[in-house]
Amino acid sequence: MRNQGHSWQETRDRIDGEIAAGRLVPDTRLPPEHELCVHYGTRRHSLRKALAALVAEGKLRVEHGRGTFVERAPLLNYVIGSRTRFRENLMSQGLTASGETLEEMTIPASDRVASALGIETGAPVHARSWRGFANDLPISIGWAYHEVDRFPDLPERRRDLTSITRVYQSYGIADYRRLRTTVFTRLARENEAAMLMLRVGQSVLVVQKVDADLDGRPIGFSEAVWAGERVQFTFETDQPHVMTTHGENDV
Repeated sequence: MRNQGHSWQETRDRIDGEIAAGRLVPDTRLPPEHELCVHYGTRRHSLRKALAALVAEGKLRVEHGRGTFVERAPLLNYVIGSRTRFRENLMSQGLTASGETLEEMTIPASDRVASALGIETGAPVHARSWRGFANDLPISIGWAYHEVDRFPDLPERRRDLTSITRVYQSYGIADYRRLRTTVFTRLARENEAAMLMLRVGQSVLVVQKVDADLDGRPIGFSEAVWAGERVQFTFETDQPHVMTTHGENDV
């Protein structure tokens, strides 16, 4: 009886196992079909069915004219809701969150910053740039802006309290919510690619957000650039529970 080779299910499971074990790393292009048939001991129609199943599962991707590649899995599913917190997002997925301040200054508010914070153009604002990490891998860089008149010594309190949530609480703001979020994509600029360990020209996700106190008054505006291949965003429209604030470090 002629050997029919491994079934498509067995072939699928073997390829899936090699992806899970890290022997087939993201962005690896698979060899030609005849080589795969020999390697996995299967017939061509079984191989094609196995590959199609893995494409449907999001484990592989087909780039027409180039071949079949191991898909990149996002490192982080970042949930954006009315009470979004950086550290909690990462901790809930078993990731270690950290951040570093790159620069701090006081500047006149641009039209865009003033509009977001509901203040006059040219009014003084604290501006802080940062870089955020997940498991020591850079995932975001950005700038945050706060009104000087409302938060006169915010940089000093930020260094002492480490968390923007605790800083707000020190000013009598017991809690705050995400008022508005804008997300769009563009290509990484040279300095952004270097800081996020990306290739120049790779896509990044730009997230602009306005936080407000419970009376709806804006208290902070930020714009962050995220490494597009390392994060996906999930928007929640209803978060009935109150997220805890201990140990947060909202970069």
